[in-house]
Amino acid sequence: MNRRFVIVGTDTGVGKTVVSAAIVGALSACYWKPVQAGLDGETDSQVVARLSGAPAERIFPEAWRLRRAASPHLAAHDEGVSIDAAALNPPRCDGPLVIETAGGVMTPLSDRALTIDVLERWRFPAILVARTSLGTINHSLLTLEALRRRGVSMMGIIFVGDAEPDVQRSIEAIGGVRILGRLPKLDPLTDKTLLAAFNAAIARDAFGSRA
Repeated sequence: MNRRFVIVGTDTGVGKTVVSAAIVGALSACYWKPVQAGLDGETDSQVVARLSGAPAERIFPEAWRLRRAASPHLAAHDEGVSIDAAALNPPRCDGPLVIETAGGVMTPLSDRALTIDVLERWRFPAILVARTSLGTINHSLLTLEALRRRGVSMMGIIFVGDAEPDVQRSIEAIGGVRILGRLPKLDPLTDKTLLAAFNAAIARDAFGSRA
């Protein structure tokens, strides 16, 4: 199945990269991070490669690699460049393609374009990654509403963190979104522990294949 879907988050640092790695590993998928802002330490692509076990040819190079860990439009400004959001087009993959966005859906790519503008153009189904901690109900519902207003279909939501059943049920009921599961914080976090947690906790039928 040549499915393409986007991993979006309620904010930066919510666990999008770990979820992306889990899906890439479980589905033998390809991975693409269109914009990487921040080059100190491992990039998100390198983390996904390490935690998914995907071969190098299935980790596509970023369209933009920016040094500063900041909103992409600010990181690009530091380097005297401007991200052309209209030119961001996913690479071809012979299987599922996981696309991870930078930050939240309203993150600016330039002074004129937000991440959500690109998602609206692509029209790929999205998986929302959210924390289970305090504040997540508001952030999750705002993100769901923004995506739906732009016509972006939702595959569901994956939580990351400690179990908060009441919080999760509230988001499911009020947001009208399917809960695909919850990944706990893993220690140690390795390709093996991540794949085991994904297989144990995430609804695999949502992805349409057990490739």
